[in-house]
Amino acid sequence: MSQLRMTPYRRLFARPGTRAFTVGNLIARLPIGMFGVSAVVMIAGARGSYALAGAVTATGLAAMAVAGPAVARLVDRYGQARVAVPATVTAVLASLALLLCVRYDAPDWTLFAAYVATASTPNIGGLSRARWAHLLRDDPDALHTANSFEQAADELCFMLGPVLASFLTGTFFPEAGTLAGAVLLLAGMLVFTAQRATEPPPRARSRAASPLRSPGIPPLLACYIATGAVFGSMEVVTIAYADGQGHRSAAGAVLALQAAGSCAAGLLYGALKPADPRLSRCLLAMTVLMSLPLLAARAVGSLWALAAALLVAGMATAPTMVTAMTLVQRRTPQDRLNEGMSLVVTCLLVGIACGSALGGWTAEHASPATGFAVPVAAAAASFAINAAAEKLRSLTSGQPGRPQQPGRRSRRSLRARQEVRSPH
Repeated sequence: MSQLRMTPYRRLFARPGTRAFTVGNLIARLPIGMFGVSAVVMIAGARGSYALAGAVTATGLAAMAVAGPAVARLVDRYGQARVAVPATVTAVLASLALLLCVRYDAPDWTLFAAYVATASTPNIGGLSRARWAHLLRDDPDALHTANSFEQAADELCFMLGPVLASFLTGTFFPEAGTLAGAVLLLAGMLVFTAQRATEPPPRARSRAASPLRSPGIPPLLACYIATGAVFGSMEVVTIAYADGQGHRSAAGAVLALQAAGSCAAGLLYGALKPADPRLSRCLLAMTVLMSLPLLAARAVGSLWALAAALLVAGMATAPTMVTAMTLVQRRTPQDRLNEGMSLVVTCLLVGIACGSALGGWTAEHASPATGFAVPVAAAAASFAINAAAEKLRSLTSGQPGRPQQPGRRSRRSLRARQEVRSPH
């Protein structure tokens, strides 16, 4: 990538304190991609049951979907350091409890209880994005670059986390992945929260509506559920397809290419700063590109052709997520910003779970190649939801065909009220 295109990132990290909290953020974020794989390997290896391992991790995801917004509300009200550190310590202790329960053959119910307690883990990506939103509130171009970097970091950590977990559990001992993840999470969070100069100030709870009732947020969350279904179904169907080709061990590397494509596209998207980023365009591009794996699987029938298709298809993911997250930041009340971004993660988890179930069912009852139609349908559903929301918003704003810019209506209403109240 040229020096010119990397200039926005150099400017971004020239700001005081940004490098330090980003280092802590990356260290703490890496274990998020490790814990699931580590838990499955550890539990299945000790108890001989993938069903039990899957049930434990699924229960943990469900608990995280419930606990995440609650932790985020506390962060908004009391500050990141005061809430994130004790919440992280709780999650780390729960991870260690899970490790000991597996190691010493405790009853199965203790595994569920321990893994549910790890749901107190703060959404480190949301905490970092909230810092950027606070620091760059008057610089939308720089905020676009920061959001793009954060999305690329998400992809990188979800690409490297499972690889690191597999290496640790296979090279040392089954509990090594969980143990290393707990250490990294705590160390990274301590480094992150120590950077108090960049921390957004806690905000007293105002009468602002919940993010769920903020204008424009519910359709965005519905888009996130459908987008999560893209990710969940693509993962399961790709594994099933690779298994059918006799290359199940290569499935991880093939999926990593999708994350690599998204990571590269995210960095490029942040450097280019498109003049008029529109979520509808991003979702349409994602729908079109997600059809490439379907074509590769059905027309070519080669795992390597599928790998190339996934690399290209992944390039639509990061721009879509960055644009959607920017809209969430604009439309969420500032004193509930962490809560709003935590709701995004919850919706993604719900979508991933639904997509995994639907993709697995299709791959088993039809064929793995046909299963690639599920992520295409999920992407198309996300595009349709957003298109319907934009149409409704344009009708209510009185400007057909032109989505209203965030905040324009509220400013007009404020000026109108001021004119009515003014005697002149």
